Amino acid sequence: MVAQWDVAVVGAGPGGLAAAHAAALAGARTIVLERAEHPRYKTCGGGLIGTSLSWAAARLDVPSRDTVSAITFTDRGRRSFTRRATDRPLLTMVRRDDFDLAWAGAARTAGAEVRQNAQVRSVDQDADAARVTLADGEVLSARTVIGADGSAGITSRYVGVTFAQQDLGLELELAATPGDRASYRGRVLLDWGYIPGSYGWVFPKDDQLTVGVIMAKGQGAETKRYLAEFVRGLGLSERTVLRDSGHLTRCRDAAAPLRRGRVIVVGDAAGLLEPWTREGISFALRSGTWAGDVAARTRTPADLGEYERLVERHLAPEMAAGRRFLRLFTKHPRLMHAAMATPPGWRAFQASCRGELSMADVLRRAPVRAAVGLLS
Repeated sequence: MVAQWDVAVVGAGPGGLAAAHAAALAGARTIVLERAEHPRYKTCGGGLIGTSLSWAAARLDVPSRDTVSAITFTDRGRRSFTRRATDRPLLTMVRRDDFDLAWAGAARTAGAEVRQNAQVRSVDQDADAARVTLADGEVLSARTVIGADGSAGITSRYVGVTFAQQDLGLELELAATPGDRASYRGRVLLDWGYIPGSYGWVFPKDDQLTVGVIMAKGQGAETKRYLAEFVRGLGLSERTVLRDSGHLTRCRDAAAPLRRGRVIVVGDAAGLLEPWTREGISFALRSGTWAGDVAARTRTPADLGEYERLVERHLAPEMAAGRRFLRLFTKHPRLMHAAMATPPGWRAFQASCRGELSMADVLRRAPVRAAVGLLS
C-alpha cells in the first residue's frame, strides 16, 4: 500500500481531535473519520479539571457553561457539608457537544480534514501503511492510524487492549428550574454511594443539571436503584429529563498494548482514565496530543514506541495511584467523606482538581503512602 495520508484518526472525540490537531500542526497530512456528525450528544459529566482546561485553552476557546468553586459532599445522601475555594475555580463545566465541536474547529484550522458520517468497519496494515475500510467500501491508507473510537471500538479490539476494571455509569440531563440554577450555579455535589466504590454527582451546566452515578459493572439493578434514589433524595424527580443515557468505562490492564504496528490507540480506546474518579478527558487530551505529535514525525512503526514511553512515564503512575485509592475508598468509604472535612484533605482535593497535584504525587508522600498501604 502507498499511504494517501500521513495520519488517519478514527473517532472525533477530545482524544482523536487533539491527535489530529497536533499532527496537522506539525505538518502531517491528517484526516479524521467520525461516524456521527458534530455537534452530537455524548454521555459525560463534562467537568474539566485544571489539566484538561490548560491543555484545551492553549488550543481553542473553551465553551464553558459554568465554573465551579464550591463542592458539596454527602455520604449516602446524608451528612452534607460544603467546602469553597476562595482564590480561583476548581472545575470548568462543558457540554460535550459544544466541547467536541470546538475541538473539531481547532483541528480543521490546524489543517486536518474532519470527515463526518464516516463509519469505520475494519483496520489492517502491511509493511508500508495501515488501511482503514469504511462502511461504504471506501479504503483509505495512512502511514499511521490513531484509534480514538472508544473502548468498544474497532481500533481497541484490533490493537488487543485488555481491561482490568469496568464500570457502569448512568446519567440524566435534567432541565434546571430557576431555583436549581441559583442553587447549583458554581457548585458541584458529590455523594459517596451505598455500594462500596460507587459515587454520584450533580454538575451544573447553565440551564441543565447533569446527574449521574457510577459503580462496578455487573450491578445494573443496583446502579439504577442508586440513581433513582439519588435523584429523589435531591428533590429533582419532577424535573424534565432531556437525556437518559448510560455508558461503560474501562481502565486498561497495566500490561495491555497501546500499539500494534502502525496502529496506536489513545484515550478511552486505550483504556486510559483515572480508575477512582473515572475522569478521562485529561487522559484523552494528553495521550491524543502525544500520539499526533509522534505520528507526524514517524517514518517506521518502531518510531511509535515514543508514544508508548510517554504514556508509561506520565499516565501509568497516575492510573496505578488511582487504583490504590479506589481500593481504599471501596474498603473505607466513610473515611473519604471524613478526609474531605479536614484542611489537608480539602487542600489535596483542590490541588488535584486544579491539576497542580496528581494522585501519584499524593501517594509519593511517605505518610500518605504508609496510611494507604495500611488501610487498603
